[in-house]
Amino acid sequence: MSRLLRSYAFTVIGIAVGVAGLTALGAMAERIVRFVDGGDRFVRGQISVAGQGLGLGTGFTGGGLLPAAKIREIARVPGVAGVQAQVMLPLDTSTSQFLTLTHELILGLDLSVPTPNRNYRELPVATGRFLRLGDRRAVVVGADFASARSLRPGGRLSLEGRPYTVVGVLERMLTAPDRFAVVSLEDARELLLAKDPILLNLTLGRGDLNTGAAVGWLPSEDGDAVARRIARTVAGVNVTIPSELSRVLRSSTAFFSALLVGIGALGLVIGGLSLSNTVAAAVFERIRDFGIKRALGASDRQLGGEILREALGVSLAGGAAGVGLAVALGVAVNAHVARRGQHLFLFSPRLVVGALLFSAVLGGVAAIYATTRVVRLPPAEAIRRGA
Repeated sequence: MSRLLRSYAFTVIGIAVGVAGLTALGAMAERIVRFVDGGDRFVRGQISVAGQGLGLGTGFTGGGLLPAAKIREIARVPGVAGVQAQVMLPLDTSTSQFLTLTHELILGLDLSVPTPNRNYRELPVATGRFLRLGDRRAVVVGADFASARSLRPGGRLSLEGRPYTVVGVLERMLTAPDRFAVVSLEDARELLLAKDPILLNLTLGRGDLNTGAAVGWLPSEDGDAVARRIARTVAGVNVTIPSELSRVLRSSTAFFSALLVGIGALGLVIGGLSLSNTVAAAVFERIRDFGIKRALGASDRQLGGEILREALGVSLAGGAAGVGLAVALGVAVNAHVARRGQHLFLFSPRLVVGALLFSAVLGGVAAIYATTRVVRLPPAEAIRRGA
């Protein structure tokens, strides 16, 4: 096998470079797919309600303030299982919030109420712990948020000039919470007032400083139906229909997904042709050796089996080397951009297996084509062509 690889060294390198490019493109596509799917599961798991008008709130709770009285009114709507008051605001108000899922956000949660999101009953913690009832000046940060600031449990984070203790870091979810800083509702209200002190003059008290609420529904109910019921029953609120918000989310990322699909399809065609041509050319380069073997008595079956084994071995070796190269480069790039809170490549098991199968199948097809050409030649002609 080692002799075979040495004789086909440049072929293996050529295949590895092509497969590495395809695998890297696939890893970028996997990252975007996971990002969109995670956001889709989140918005489908709850009904998001905000006050009417515009305010400092952002994300799924973007809108005016939602007073405590409105939250109690929502809780009385038939079919509602729970309501959790929230404050969501941008960490940096000077940056555009055009695509909220890609920005760093502060999320304040009412810890006295269980999380109503059906798909995320709790955010998974990698190190440390999640917030507890009564926690003040404590924060749990997302994986990308933590990487950008080298944060870990026990560390310190300044929010609006106030020191917070990091009590936990979330698992990497490859979606919006990776860029969250989660605090208690009371702390989030203080941060909201720090950004816009005049808000307190517009409300009856701090309990009305909510940018929105997450609403859950009973198992026997349909989320969209409950959302429409809230919109009809409770005046002065903006209600998002889970399925409609899901469509908005997917349409907002459709261009990037289509772009990657197009690039991936083009890369697949180019890479496939390049791999097939490389394997076939490598086989034809040894046509003299095969002609001599036929002259010495090798049958078409024996010769075809040898060529096929060699081609598959070379294709798999090149594919494995290409996947390894792509993973190594991807890990290095991810480590570099993590300092800015980014994560570009996702090498899923299905991607790795798919890249190896792609190499083996196309290598086999090219080998079969080359074999049929070689075995049709008389031994003397094969030796003459290879001379």
